[in-house]
Amino acid sequence: MGTLTFIGMGLYDEKGISLRGLEAARSAHTVMLEGYTNLMPGLRLDALEALLGKMPLLLSRGAVEDGGEILRAAEERDVAFLVAGDPFIATTHVDLRLRAARRGIRVEVVNAPSIISVAPGAAGLQNYKFGKSATITFPPPQSDVPYDTLKMNRAAGLHTLFFLDLRAEEGQFMTANEGLRLLLDAERRRGEGAFAPGTLSVAIARAGGPEQLVRAGTAEALSGESFGKPPHSLIIPGRLHFMESDALVAFAGADRALVRGCE
Repeated sequence: MGTLTFIGMGLYDEKGISLRGLEAARSAHTVMLEGYTNLMPGLRLDALEALLGKMPLLLSRGAVEDGGEILRAAEERDVAFLVAGDPFIATTHVDLRLRAARRGIRVEVVNAPSIISVAPGAAGLQNYKFGKSATITFPPPQSDVPYDTLKMNRAAGLHTLFFLDLRAEEGQFMTANEGLRLLLDAERRRGEGAFAPGTLSVAIARAGGPEQLVRAGTAEALSGESFGKPPHSLIIPGRLHFMESDALVAFAGADRALVRGCE
């Protein structure tokens, strides 16, 4: 029986892997890589191969969700499974870990930064003031889960982190602009006052990399801006501490009057 090691790669490129993760991948008999749960904008397979000393087997979405190929390999030899971000942010990976445990496969984990840890710091917001997160998905149909999540968090004064849908194998990556427009559409349909054109919003692009971009402004203004290449994410702040207000002005170019109005 082998070992299945889940190794987080961080958010931007192959250099985000930790030394511990690098050692585990180099020593594994087989290295597998999935890229559908998140996009690493700077990742180069040739650079990753040079770093590891072997070419990873690139897995499709179907292969990861099915899990059979991964588990069969790990029953016979040591397998390193490389994932973007931190391994268990994606529920698909949690399911794979459970299935490995049921089959008696030893599981090890090497963690790495994820959007959940990086986004709050990038915007200068306090991580303990975040409520439930949600994913804004491509319509149709248009899901009400993001709107309901935002409504609940804002009622409690909490910040909301939104992941934006991606379909990597189809080359579709939701932009922050699209996410904001979908929230505004939901408000027009629901009319419950959870979101408005003047709501303070934060767009983050390419988090954790050298081309990271953070912009704060009204939803209406940001929905018309361009933030460049994906991946993007959104934060809708709740009540702000004065230090958070100062950070949004300094780090994200927010208008001081706008953020002061959210304290």
